[in-house]
Amino acid sequence: MDAARARKLADRIQQVVAEMLERRIKDPRLGFVTVTDAKITADLSDATVFYTVFGSEAERSGTAAALESAKGIIRSEVGRQTGLRHTPTLSFVHDPLPDSARHLDDLLAVAKARDEEIAKRAEGAEFAGDADPYRFDEELDGEAGEEDEDETSDRAGHRTT
Repeated sequence: MDAARARKLADRIQQVVAEMLERRIKDPRLGFVTVTDAKITADLSDATVFYTVFGSEAERSGTAAALESAKGIIRSEVGRQTGLRHTPTLSFVHDPLPDSARHLDDLLAVAKARDEEIAKRAEGAEFAGDADPYRFDEELDGEAGEEDEDETSDRAGHRTT
């Protein structure tokens, strides 16, 4: 199976499922559902539909039960609208991506707050030593010249006595 065709079919399945949930499935357990993605196997036999639910854990489990009970109706509509000889079996999986993104946002907010705290502490801070701890060539040349004034060097830089 061509990967591009499988991706197009997965996108079409996502659209059909989202439309079915919005317009035709009237289960009261169904919460605010967003169909985030759909994936289909290379042999077109199984399709996985990823969804998110706005609300509590109870609403999430109620939505999972409603999707499971409406799976047959949704599958028949997917088969009718895609025109495939064998309609893929559907499985619904709660998408953990928004929860992971929320967790990462929280971690980034904590890191930003710590950075601001460190910046406030650093405003009045002074250097522990010199402001510029590095030695420059002029200083090194001056020190070497003071120690060995009686020594001379040849053109290659070798010292001769």
